Parts: sequence; C-alpha cells; structure tokens
Amino acid sequence: MKQLLFIFLSFSIMTAQSQKTNQSQNPNIIYILADDLGYGDVKCFNPNGKIPTPNMDNMAENGIKFTDAHTSSAVCTPTRYGILTGRYNWRTPLKSGVLSGYSKSLITQECTTVAEILKSQGYSTAYIGKWHLGWDWEIQKEDTKLERDNLNAKPTVDFTLPIKNGPSTHGFDYSFGFCGSLDMAPYVYVENDKSTMVPTKTTVSVDEKGIWRPGLTSDDFSHANVLQDLTDKAVDYIGKKAHGRSPFFLYFPLPAPHTPILPTTEFLGKSNTNMYGDFVMQVDDVVRQIREALRKQGISENTLLVFTSDNGCSPKADFEELAKVEHNPSYTFRGTKADIFEGGHRVPFIVEWPKMGLKNTSSDKIICTTDFFATCADLAGHSMDDAEGVDSYSMLPLITGKSDFEIREYTIHHSINGSFAIRKGDWKLILCPDSGGWSYPKPEDIKKEKLKLPTMQLYNLKADIGETNNLVAVFPEKAADLKAALKKIILDGRSTPGKIQENEGMEGWKQIESIVK
Repeated sequence: MKQLLFIFLSFSIMTAQSQKTNQSQNPNIIYILADDLGYGDVKCFNPNGKIPTPNMDNMAENGIKFTDAHTSSAVCTPTRYGILTGRYNWRTPLKSGVLSGYSKSLITQECTTVAEILKSQGYSTAYIGKWHLGWDWEIQKEDTKLERDNLNAKPTVDFTLPIKNGPSTHGFDYSFGFCGSLDMAPYVYVENDKSTMVPTKTTVSVDEKGIWRPGLTSDDFSHANVLQDLTDKAVDYIGKKAHGRSPFFLYFPLPAPHTPILPTTEFLGKSNTNMYGDFVMQVDDVVRQIREALRKQGISENTLLVFTSDNGCSPKADFEELAKVEHNPSYTFRGTKADIFEGGHRVPFIVEWPKMGLKNTSSDKIICTTDFFATCADLAGHSMDDAEGVDSYSMLPLITGKSDFEIREYTIHHSINGSFAIRKGDWKLILCPDSGGWSYPKPEDIKKEKLKLPTMQLYNLKADIGETNNLVAVFPEKAADLKAALKKIILDGRSTPGKIQENEGMEGWKQIESIVK
C-alpha cells in the first residue's frame, strides 16, 4: 500500500513539474487589434501607400504577413466576438450591425473564450482596450425613447456598482478599458469590473474628424489621450508579467484609427496625408512601444505577437482627400468598412514569433480572424471539444512553416446589414445584389434608382480582384455549389468537423430565407 502511495505521489510530482516546464516553454501571446485600419494603410501590404508604417513593416520583416486574411465581419462587434470565441457572430442573436456602449453582453456564459482555454493551460490573461462586446451595466432606468442597443441611447446607470458579464466573466484575470467605440457613450474606464470614476460631465465632439456622440464622461477619460493611456497600461502589464512563472495572454484591442480621429500633437501633420494618416502613424507607434517593451524585458523571442484590424477602413478617413495624395486605404480592393466586398473585410495580418515562427515571409493562404481560437488551443495543448471554436482552424502550421497547405476550405464573410458571401479558393459568391454596406450600390440605391441587378454576385478573385465582372450567369453551377455549401455551414452550426451545434436566433432570420429554403 505504501509502495502504491509512493508511486502515486511521485507521478503527481512529475506531472506537476512537467506542467510547469510546458508552461514555461509556451509562448506569451499578444493580440493587437487596430480599429478600422485599411489593408492599404500598411506600407508592407501596399508599397504605393503614402502613410509611413515603419514599425508594422519591421514586424513583418521579422515575421510572417498574410495577404489573404479576413475578418469574420465587415464591422467591429461581430469580428471581436469571432476572435474571442472562434465562432461566427451570425450564430448569435446579432445578425447585423453592432452593439452600443450600453448593450448587454453578447458572449453567453456557456460559450468558451480563448482567454478561458489559455487560462486553463496556466496562462495569466488580460484585456486592455476597447471591448465593444457588451457587458451588463447596473441600469437604473431605461431610455424611454431608445432601446439600449441604439447607439444614441442614454439609460440611467449606477456607475458605483460593478458591471456583470464582462471580461472577468469570460476568462480575463485583469481587465481595463471601455465598453463601446470611442464615439459611443458612456466614456468611462472600467477596471476589473468597476468604473475607475463616476462620470459627472457630458462631453461633445471637437470637429467633424474628431466627432463623437455626446455622452457622460468621467474626469479621467480624455478622448485625445485614450490611445496612449491604453498603451501605457499594456506596457505596464508586460513589465509586471514578463518574468512570472506562467506565460501571459494580452488581448489589446485599440480604439484607433476609428473616429474620433484625434492624433496627438506629436503626430499631427507627420504623414503628409491628412489627420487620418497621422492617426495611422500613431497606431504604428503603439506597435513600436509594445515591441520595445518585449525587448526591454527580454521576452520578445518567445512572444507570439499578432497585429491586425477588425475590418476595412471607414469612409470617415475621407477617401477623396486621401486620393489627392494618391493613397487608397482599400488598396486595390472594392469597398470599405461595412461592405461585403473585399475592402470591407480583407485586412493586414502580421504574426511575429522569433523563436518558432517564419521570418520575412509572405503567405497567400486564406485565414480568418476566427482562426485565433484554434491556434491558441494548438499552441497551449488544449484539446477543443465539439462546442468550442466551431469556425476556427489553427494557423500554427502556417506560422511555423511546418505546412504550406490551405487550412480552410470555406470562409464566410458578413456585412453590416447581414448579407453573406462565401469564399472557396479563387471563387467568391455574394448572396446579395449590392454592397451590403456603405459603398455604391447600397441596398437603398437599388430601390431608389430602380437598378436591375442579379440577386447574387460571383467573382473569380484571381482574375478579378476588384470584383468588377459578375460571373454568376456564366458559371451558375459554381454559384449553386457555393450556395449549397453556405447552407450546410449555417444549418450545421459549425464550419469545422464535429457534431452539429445550435445557432441562436434562427426564427425570423430574414437574411437566410433565400439561402436555406
């Protein structure tokens, strides 16, 4: 009996030591998510671009850049949901649009997040930045005129009470940030579920580029300083966790270069484009500060650093003004943020991992921001169950160079109004006659101008990256095959192999009526 006990204790000690060793070998992970940064705004993706981005470019030289990377949606809330859950947003009740600064949490407690799987594998986890996934404020009185999800809603909140169903509920040990976008009230920092200050004033926008919706603002929240304030917090977190026993995961979603476009004095006029270009340069400087912090702490070699954007560039950047200096935030792609076209969801994507990752490499393999979930599971040795990361494929073989095969057969795109597209190889089928967003032709343009357009659009992106030649009438069988694949992916509740899962909010979902009938 004593011998058996000794064997058991010895095995337990060896297991614990093995886990500690594995944890020390696992890389730190930092995910920097820019807000509304276009593919063409980063010099190493757009050599003809006029905005200097030396730090992103240097990161790409020391890592791998993906030239066919996509967000799961053409707007921010849905993409953020996909990054943290590995699940397409339209499987939730959010079928179109975005949440407000007062919306309830979109992530249910049953849904596993990437922070939770990393935490289960011994990681310290933190979120710093723009959340925009909803959390539950202590609402004392609803806005009698507007629903809580309306971007202009102003319910009465007790800011002295903690929030619920926020980052700490979803696996983050430390959290600091604000609930919506930088142009959505309330303008209040929340640290570890508690407001850092009770807002007592209402602020209004400065000018048309620095615009934000009027709303309650706390004294420690200055719109012009938010980007640097958040970066200081991130650098401080890296310093505190750099030499801990466990690796760390930092999810760092930036509020820029989204409106309000407010570059600090140091960057004003620096890009020789416009204020948006200056703000992009400030975002590039954030990358510099994070990479320098990693080098200073001596942990850059075994830190997997990701940089990308949550969707394409917003028209608020002023494309006409930028065109005068021959800069196009959408590069050669059609459309902008919100659109189903490539300009809405194709984004710059860079991964730097000096210890194990490829260097000075470009990959044309199709990836999606939902793939971060499976990649982290792969890295940390977490075995995903059937309900986890249902739309996520591991990018790890592409990052390390162990494989150069496509990791995904199909990729689903989604626009602000809920329109779908499906991609397989060079082919892309759009399940609407318009942009599905803000570019011409908008859905309202078709009605107003009585345009007669095919109900679907089929493009061969290898031959027609600008999506100008609709081939749906030429290749009806190709369109039918892609539509059938989309139907299956929707109804199966997943796009990865595994047991069928449930979607939420299926009843009355108008966008899929023509797809699944």
